[in-house]
Amino acid sequence: MFASTAAWAESESRIYLLHSDRLFHDTEVDARAQILVGNVQFRHDDILMYCDSALFYESTNSLDAFGNVRMVQGDTLSLSGDVLYYSGLDKLARVRHNVVLVHGGTMLYTDSLDYDRLYNVGYFFEGGRVRTSDNDMTSDWGEYRPDTKVAVFNYNVHMVSPVPPQEPRTTLLTDTLYYNTATSVANARGPSTIDDGACHIYTEQGYMNSKSNDLVLLERSEMSNNGKKLIGDSIIWNSADSIGEAFGNVIYTDVLNNNAMTGNYCYYDDRIGYSLATDSACMMDYSQGPDTMYMHADSIKMFTYNIHSDSVYRTMHAYNHVRMYHSDMQAVCDSLVYLTNDSVIIMYRDPIIWYGTQQLLGEEIRAFVNDSTIDSIYVLRQALSCERLDSMHYNQVAGHEIRSYMRDGEPYMTHVVGNAIVNYFPFDDDSLMVAMNHIESTEMKMYMGENRKLKKIWMPAATGTFYPVPMIPANMRFLENFQWFDYVRPLSPPDIFVWRGKSKGTELKKSVQRTVPLQKLNNIGKNHGNVQNARAKEIPTR
Repeated sequence: MFASTAAWAESESRIYLLHSDRLFHDTEVDARAQILVGNVQFRHDDILMYCDSALFYESTNSLDAFGNVRMVQGDTLSLSGDVLYYSGLDKLARVRHNVVLVHGGTMLYTDSLDYDRLYNVGYFFEGGRVRTSDNDMTSDWGEYRPDTKVAVFNYNVHMVSPVPPQEPRTTLLTDTLYYNTATSVANARGPSTIDDGACHIYTEQGYMNSKSNDLVLLERSEMSNNGKKLIGDSIIWNSADSIGEAFGNVIYTDVLNNNAMTGNYCYYDDRIGYSLATDSACMMDYSQGPDTMYMHADSIKMFTYNIHSDSVYRTMHAYNHVRMYHSDMQAVCDSLVYLTNDSVIIMYRDPIIWYGTQQLLGEEIRAFVNDSTIDSIYVLRQALSCERLDSMHYNQVAGHEIRSYMRDGEPYMTHVVGNAIVNYFPFDDDSLMVAMNHIESTEMKMYMGENRKLKKIWMPAATGTFYPVPMIPANMRFLENFQWFDYVRPLSPPDIFVWRGKSKGTELKKSVQRTVPLQKLNNIGKNHGNVQNARAKEIPTR
C-alpha cells in the first residue's frame, strides 16, 4: 500500500492537510479515510480548500468535503457549495448543492458543477445561471473556462440584458450560446430569437455585443419592427442608435404602407426614418390592387420629415437608370422624386411614360397620385404624346406643356398649353383610316371617350389641314420632335434591371429660357452715340 502511495507521489502533487480541529479514524465510517471535523483546510498546488468536515483519502490523494465548502485560487477564482468530491490525481472537483463559482465579475450559479483543473473548465448539467455586469444567462447545460473567459450554454438558453432587477431591454432565446465575459460578446448558434425593445429578430447565427449594443446577424436573418421586416444574408444593427445595415439579397417590407424594397445593400436609420438601397435596388408598391408597381434605380433613398409629429411625411429619391413597370404603365428616366405630402412623382432628364399604346415624354414629368392611383400627368417643356396605330401611323400631340387627366387609370381629357400641334388620324365607321388632320393652335383640350377614342377637341383659334391618307406629305407625317422609344420600354418586372438608353442623338436637349440682358448706362450712352453717328452718315451733304 505504501509503495503504491510513493509511486503516485513522485508523479503527482500531494494534497496537504493544513488544519482541522479534530482528526480521527472510524472503521465503521470508512477504514481508508481520515475523518476531519472543524475548520478543515487543505492545499493542493495553488488551490486552498475549506469546509466544516471532510473524509481525507491520503492513499488515493482525494477527499470528500462537507458543509460550507470553498475552493480558492489566488484572488481571481473561488468555488463554493455544500459538498465537494475532489481528486488530486486527475484534478477534478465535483461540487454539489448551492454551487457558486466567482471569477472576476462573473458569477456562475448551479446545483451540480464539475470543475476540471487540468483543462481549466467547469461544467454544469442540471441547469445553471451565469451572471455578469451586463447579462444574465440560464440554460440546462453549460461550461465556463476561466482562462479564456468563455461560457458555453446548451438547451433552453435564456439571456436577458441588463441584469435583473432592471427592466430587460434585450431578451435572447436559443439552444446554443457562446459568451465571452471579457468582451460581453454573445454568439447564438442555431434557431434563435432576440427581442430588443419593439424589434423582434430571428437568426441562426448571431453576435450580440452588450457594451456597444451592436448585433451582427448571419445565415439569412430577419428583423421585424412595427409592421416592418428586414431580411438579409447578413445584418448589422445597433439598438442604441437604431441604425441597421443589411447585405446580400436584402428584402425590406412595410406592411403598413404596402410597399417593399430589395437590393444587395440596405441602410436604415430608424430615429430619423432614413433608408437607402443600392446594388440591384428595387422598390415595390402593393397599394394599387392586385398588380404591383416595380421600380429600379442605382440608388433609392427614403427621407422622413416631422417624424415625431402628426404632420409626418416622406420623400423618396431614385438616382440614375430609373425604370418602372406596372401592368398598366411603364416609365424610364434618369432620376425621380416622390413627395408623399403632395402625392406627386417628379421625373427628371429624358423621362418617358407608357400606358397601353400611349407614350408621353418631355423634359420633366409630374404624376399626381390619388388613392394610390395616378390622377393626372403633367409633361413640362418639349412635351410630346404619341399613340401607335400601326408601324407607320401615330396620333401625335406636341406643345410646351401637356396635362393629361385620368379617371380609373384611363385618360379622359388632355390639355395642351403653348404651341399646340396635333397630327390625328380619324377612322370611318368600318374602322378604316381615312385621313390625317394636322392642327396648330396656342391651346387645345382633347376629350376622350371609350377605348381612348377622341370624342371632341376644343381650341380658341386654329389653323389646320386635312390630308387623305394617300396624299399625306412625307414631311408632315411626323411632328418635328416625334420619336418612338418602344425599344426603351420595360417589358416585365425582371426587365427593369436591364438598362436600355435612348439611341445617340435622340436625347432631349434642355430648353433654356434666355432673359433680356440688363443694359448699363455707359453702354446706353455709347449706343446712343453710335446711332447719332450712323444717322449723320446717312444724311446727304449739300
